Amino acid sequence: MAALPRRALVAGNWKMNGLKRSTTELEKVVAGAGALAGKVELMIFPPATLVTAFAATVHGSEVGIGGQDCHAEASGAFTGDISAEMLADAGAKAVIVGHSERRTLHKETDVEVRAKALAAWRAGLTAVVCIGEAKDERVSGKTLDVLGRQIDGSLPDGATGANLVIAYEPVWAIGTGLTPTAADVAEAHGFIRERLTARYGDVAQAVRVLYGGSVKPSNAKELMGVANVDGALVGGASLKADEFLGIANVYR
Repeated sequence: MAALPRRALVAGNWKMNGLKRSTTELEKVVAGAGALAGKVELMIFPPATLVTAFAATVHGSEVGIGGQDCHAEASGAFTGDISAEMLADAGAKAVIVGHSERRTLHKETDVEVRAKALAAWRAGLTAVVCIGEAKDERVSGKTLDVLGRQIDGSLPDGATGANLVIAYEPVWAIGTGLTPTAADVAEAHGFIRERLTARYGDVAQAVRVLYGGSVKPSNAKELMGVANVDGALVGGASLKADEFLGIANVYR
């Protein structure tokens, strides 16, 4: 792999999967992470029920733990929600906001995603902000319009390489086995980098942009080798340590 101006990040989004016994998979990730020290950052985003236990398991290792979502408020009468402060208190270092499943199934708007990103920063967490187009938007040639709108609406001012990560996830590729071509990914990531630079100036060069959409060991080398791809947001393949590490190992 060519040297990156930013340290690569491979993040595993477990979604609504995982029980206490799943700690054994995390332990395998921790065991395999040592060989990747200094080459790539690894993070696992388990369901909220496992954040505390997982944070304890990775303590002192090369692996970080994050949350999958947060409420915009620090506390209050919001039954079933979890605040960024609660995630930080549980040992999380980051939180995903604006994932396509939240935007689609829960009808989250760019305004709401931006508020959650600000909440993450308030709690001292890195906000992993997801953006991406649906199949009909890609077919109709609106991909870059959608990405531009989401970047403008979902990202707060004051971004740095430490507090913000962007995850580009072509919604039509998630869980379908479909994968954009390297040229498609290059176009999207190049556009995102340009838009971030226009918004934040030179600071944007430190913001990592991950690719997420049916990433697996068999296609990771090609996808991670695309210009402006700084790592991956991995879904199903992150549930098995061997597959997750197989993706991360392209940076060895």
